[in-house]
Amino acid sequence: MNPEPTIDAMRTAAQALSSGDTREKLHAVQAAQDALDAAKAVLLAELQAAREFELDGASTLNTWVRNQLRLNAGQATRLVRNVNALRDLPLVAEAATTGRISAAHVQVFVYGLAHVGLEPMREYEEALVTIACERDPDELFDAVKRLKDRTHPEDLDDAWRGGMEKEDFAVDALPEGWHVSGFLNTLTGLKLKKVLDSVSAPHDAEDTRTGAQRRVQGLDDLLSSILGNGLPSDKGVRPHMSVFVDAETVEAAAERVRQDTEHPHRVPDPMPVTEPATLAGHGAIGPHLLMFLFCMSGITGFVRDQDQVLNVGRTKYEPNLKQRKAVLARQKGICAAPGCNHTHLEVHHSVWWSLGGSTDLDQLVGLCVRCHHLVHRGLLHISGDAVGGFVFADRYQRPIRRRRRTGYRRAA
Repeated sequence: MNPEPTIDAMRTAAQALSSGDTREKLHAVQAAQDALDAAKAVLLAELQAAREFELDGASTLNTWVRNQLRLNAGQATRLVRNVNALRDLPLVAEAATTGRISAAHVQVFVYGLAHVGLEPMREYEEALVTIACERDPDELFDAVKRLKDRTHPEDLDDAWRGGMEKEDFAVDALPEGWHVSGFLNTLTGLKLKKVLDSVSAPHDAEDTRTGAQRRVQGLDDLLSSILGNGLPSDKGVRPHMSVFVDAETVEAAAERVRQDTEHPHRVPDPMPVTEPATLAGHGAIGPHLLMFLFCMSGITGFVRDQDQVLNVGRTKYEPNLKQRKAVLARQKGICAAPGCNHTHLEVHHSVWWSLGGSTDLDQLVGLCVRCHHLVHRGLLHISGDAVGGFVFADRYQRPIRRRRRTGYRRAA
């Protein structure tokens, strides 16, 4: 290694530090730091070639860097990878050792060697070094990525096909909210980003919300708009968020919220032991969230011995809104089919309307779309058990005995 470029960078830094211009000092210090990073990588290349790291009992160069230079695994790996770029790309090495490009720039060249190839990187090395000297590492990466796309267009289709295979999207309930995870293909992801960018745009110059706050609020506004107009699968009936709670729990929750509000620093009195409120599709919720939902919601009460009030016989095929709510309340918002946990429900006549069934509550059952299809394909059978519940059977009329937490009685 020729030490002169690094020594020159250090000398320039020393001269700048003795001057009074803070900006020149910072430029010089950064250049010296970049030159030292490059010098370190070049020296490591020499150490690797001679395998002298073994003299200190290290089996690999990476191990030697961690042990002797006291760097963590990530830092050591990045430093060792930079060795290859400085060895294979002389113009990059010269720019790095003189402090004209940083270690972050060198890492982009490492990416190029791995994903573009040595020959194309050497062919465009001069142009890429010019970009690196004038632009930040992100802009250099964009240039190397464009070169990769031009050199290996087949990788673009491979990535697209790979993305299709990785598709997944899940929304899972947690005690503190919902966890959204997944992977979207190119087109679906772009559609989602376009929508989120539109609904999360700042309202005006005075909008001080963070990007995360704007995205979440924008998504909430969009979902409220969609649900307010009814989903196609619900035949235009506006979907409802259902909370199931006993009157005693409401009273206890209201008292707890009152105590917390009036005496925020006092330990609240113990709440009576009551069944917690349940948010359909999520699970148990606490008193503060329950009271918040009460403030913004309409309330429909159901008395267990008044089911007949909701019966309309053969006068109407479509269950009305109150009947739908009663079915959801009875099943806690969960599909009635044994073993199914889905919560988007359609109301089904257990005795088919075409076979003389009536739109009475004791003949209405909530099923998810998939289980509803199984019924109409003859793969799942439902019948009343004469005591207000339903019995499920498979295509061979064998009872499905698994119990569920829906309030339905199963065959013994």
